[in-house]
Amino acid sequence: MSVEVRVVRLSHGADLPLPQYQSAQAAGLDLVAAVPADAPLELKPGVRAMIPTGIVIALPPGTEAQIRPRSGLAIHYGVTVLNSPGTVDSDYRGELQVLLVNLGSQPFVIRRGMRVAQLVIAPVLHAKLVEAIKLDSTERAASGFGSTGIDADILGKD
Repeated sequence: MSVEVRVVRLSHGADLPLPQYQSAQAAGLDLVAAVPADAPLELKPGVRAMIPTGIVIALPPGTEAQIRPRSGLAIHYGVTVLNSPGTVDSDYRGELQVLLVNLGSQPFVIRRGMRVAQLVIAPVLHAKLVEAIKLDSTERAASGFGSTGIDADILGKD
């Protein structure tokens, strides 16, 4: 299934590639950093920064774009998308930016054209909230975090 998304390159991203899938079955398009070539951004440990992508998009109504981390940056450097997934609504027309945070122990340098995040296009459902006096009961009820247990074998505990 595909959907048409219009893209405009901004002047500071004119020479950069458009987001693209890296494999035939990839779910996300890679977003690249539109930081100046002569001014890479150093992201120190514990610091966050907005990374420009140099593009604006027009999503069709009934869709959203989700900005998600790249697994390689997360596992190798501790760099991830802070508000993951970041939601881009279909009526937003500003530049796509990526809120990165360095959770690693070393500074991380973001250079022009570096792939910094993924963009996943997804359908959106709008809910009609109906106020009720009581909800139906379920076996789980209000049990939350950890309520279904932890598999001790996987954790290596008896």
